[in-house]
Amino acid sequence: MLTVTQVKLAPTSEMATALQATLVTCNREANRLSELAFHMEGKSRRALQAAAYPALKAAGLSAQPALHVIRKVADAYTALAANIRAGNLGKSGSKRRAKVESKPIVFRPEAAQSYDDRCLSWQLNAKTVSIWTTAGRLKNIPFACSPETLKALREYRKGETDLVMRDGAFYLMATCDVPEAATFEPTGWIGVDLGIVNIATTSTGYRAAGRGLNRHRERMRDLRAKLQKKGTKSAKRALKRLSRRESRRARDTNHVIAKRIVTEAERTTAGIGLEDLSGIRQRARLRKPQRVALHSWAFAQLGSFVAYKAKRAGVPLVYVDPAYTSQTCADCGHTDKKNRPGQATFACRSCGVVAHADRNASRNIAHRAESAWNAGRQSSAPVAAP
Repeated sequence: MLTVTQVKLAPTSEMATALQATLVTCNREANRLSELAFHMEGKSRRALQAAAYPALKAAGLSAQPALHVIRKVADAYTALAANIRAGNLGKSGSKRRAKVESKPIVFRPEAAQSYDDRCLSWQLNAKTVSIWTTAGRLKNIPFACSPETLKALREYRKGETDLVMRDGAFYLMATCDVPEAATFEPTGWIGVDLGIVNIATTSTGYRAAGRGLNRHRERMRDLRAKLQKKGTKSAKRALKRLSRRESRRARDTNHVIAKRIVTEAERTTAGIGLEDLSGIRQRARLRKPQRVALHSWAFAQLGSFVAYKAKRAGVPLVYVDPAYTSQTCADCGHTDKKNRPGQATFACRSCGVVAHADRNASRNIAHRAESAWNAGRQSSAPVAAP
């Protein structure tokens, strides 16, 4: 299983200047190549290399970095063509699609740049790296990471590494091919209901309240609005300082929740049932305040964290249709809108059971996950003798 491992570099000021200049140069040349590719009929790596390799070398890029720039541009146009074919950018003639198709792809001045082992070497015992830059090769750049990350780099690192600049700091994103654990046969199922008021509620009773995270989002939203309205230099510096703080908070919260769910499933040899919420933002019809909350909801991230952690632990994972899980009684199966008298309350009109609405929904998800698993599982019954 491929995962991305991050380490933070600690370069000197001279090293940081060289690293930043390298990113700027690579992306400037990528934009020039993108302008050329936009007017070319063929945008394959081979075609772009034949058209632009000498110019990239003349701009100060070594052989491997030049090839990485060519590949970045070619892959970007390949991804764009795939999105257009899939209809992700709208139908033919739509404003959004026409806007994308009318101009070349543009790369940010400090966008990530890929490195292979010829341009980047790791000294894991010393926790340093040696990296190519347009100012020459920089050696003995320290990096910081956890012991678990260092172990993953030592045992599982595979493929390329990206140099990333974020808020003035430099990071290396390395690809690690971590072996998957064998999936065990579940003895039960844990249903996970995802929401906004409660980020996650499981059928076993765990509930991760979203009050703290939602309040943090509201504070950040109000603070950004005030700073944007002020518009001074100090306000802009504060906005830059606050950028991505909300996403970092949500990411950390989702990691903690996902780890707890997967750990419980692994300890009890249970499988995990998750709602398939793809396309929910397009399907939902909500008022403006509710839309803000929905579009701030990092449910896809939480689901992806649960999925990869479950895969690493060998925990079975099943996605189920979430339709009517909040209106269906987990005890008798009766479905009715009136079963939900309030946001947090479920009261069955048929059997009279009263429960927390999210807990009831999570139990329905667990039932559906078990049914889906049994339906797709191969029979283990012995073959009858002829």
